[in-house]
Amino acid sequence: MQVNGRKARWADHREQRRLELIQAAIEAAMRFGPGVDMEQVALVAGVSKPVLYRYFADKSQLWLAVGEHLAAQVLAVVTPAVAQVREERALIAATIDAYLGALESQADLYQLLMRVDLPGVHHLINGAVQTVSSGLSRVIGDRLRALGLDAGPAEPWAVGIVGLVQAAGDWWIRHRRPMGREALTDYLTTLLWQGIDGVRAAADLPIREAAWNS
Repeated sequence: MQVNGRKARWADHREQRRLELIQAAIEAAMRFGPGVDMEQVALVAGVSKPVLYRYFADKSQLWLAVGEHLAAQVLAVVTPAVAQVREERALIAATIDAYLGALESQADLYQLLMRVDLPGVHHLINGAVQTVSSGLSRVIGDRLRALGLDAGPAEPWAVGIVGLVQAAGDWWIRHRRPMGREALTDYLTTLLWQGIDGVRAAADLPIREAAWNS
């Protein structure tokens, strides 16, 4: 038991140290730009390069870890927002607002990662987007079935919604947020909501169908 306890404590310590080095890499990148090297990261972290290489085999692995860190933060914000909302228009608005909020809170890091020439980083961010799409797809599918409608469109709709929001969010961040988050959320929600609301009209359902909002 003591041996296992020591292993667990060592694993916790190593993970904490790894997170500290990721944060140092982010700080170094903000200071030196996307061309930051391992020596500069080690300098900011206050460790030697050999210590840094104990945790990350090379610069690519370090930046993948940074990308994973950002993707996890996005998921931590967006996923609960998708799961908790029970009204259809509010569902769209909450998803959009949560995603834009996650980007806004890490705007400099997001822009930096988009400039790093490592396909794996982009893959991680896209993976986070796919996870959000899956969660949204389940919610939309449940609502469609509750209305007695075909749930087949749920997945492509969810992917389309998240893809649109991702592209709009990227534009918003790259152009240094030319409008407020609330305004952009409302614009995108209005656009997307008209498409989903059209399902009711096509099915000749009342505009305030209770089954969807339950």
